[in-house]
Amino acid sequence: MLLAKPKNAERMAARRLSTAANQYPGIRGWRSFTSVPVNDVTVTIEIGGQVHHVQADRGGVVDTVVPISLEPGTHVAHLRTSESLRVDAPFYVVPPEAQRGIVSDVDDTVMVTALPRPLLAAWNTFVLDEHARIPTPGMAVLLDRLVQNAPGSPVIYLSTGAWNVAPTLTRFLSRNLYPSGTLLLTDWGPTHDRLFRSGQDHKRSNLRRLAHEFPGIRWILIGDDGQHDEAIYSEFQKEYPGSVAAVAIRQLSTSEAVLAGGRSKDEASGTPDAPWVYGPDGSSLSDQLVELGLLPAIQPQA
Repeated sequence: MLLAKPKNAERMAARRLSTAANQYPGIRGWRSFTSVPVNDVTVTIEIGGQVHHVQADRGGVVDTVVPISLEPGTHVAHLRTSESLRVDAPFYVVPPEAQRGIVSDVDDTVMVTALPRPLLAAWNTFVLDEHARIPTPGMAVLLDRLVQNAPGSPVIYLSTGAWNVAPTLTRFLSRNLYPSGTLLLTDWGPTHDRLFRSGQDHKRSNLRRLAHEFPGIRWILIGDDGQHDEAIYSEFQKEYPGSVAAVAIRQLSTSEAVLAGGRSKDEASGTPDAPWVYGPDGSSLSDQLVELGLLPAIQPQA
């Protein structure tokens, strides 16, 4: 959760909770980065009648663990500061019987962005709105089928994008009929040893966190072969073999691979308990998961 001071025109919208994509007008990407973070302040969190006080970091990000007991399903946390800023944050409580979960990359996996090219990355991030972003063919159907096949499964969208683009990304996912899920984004800014944070480290640390916090869940990991997903997923599978059910890698087209600076050299074959599948789109990946018994076949209409 990123806390930022809403502009006058956006103040009322920021205080309302809505998951409908058409509730908000499309905004240019650069506007996501013009809000002033509410940093280093005490934040009051109210969940299920219980109140907790935590601290936002210097980037306005609230990342904390609070003890709470709630029924499985969707709930809302109410966050407020002394500056009268109020944010309603929906969250999902995973059922204890859940055994399957989905982790999906975003760039070049659920949307086509050609992110590694600095110029195109800047264009996609700071200029385009979510209406102009292109969904990857068949991926929304694939993720929806995975969720329908295992009701209650948590869905995680793990991206190296900054928290500032969370509203834009949420609208894009909803508008293109992707299943709702949790966004795990990162905080742009320097660390003690580098100018920008490492996106690869962000993905690795969050995968380990999921393995520790949900030891009974086996994850289907979805990514692409244009960045480092294969290497990261392979490392995670070796480190936590019981936490991976399968890996699905979208293969970039020739033109996409050229824009992305080439393909990864880390193609893997997986194991019998956690196979890897490769395909150019969601339909191809779905067919292979059906063959492996990880998805039921679509029955023809009578």
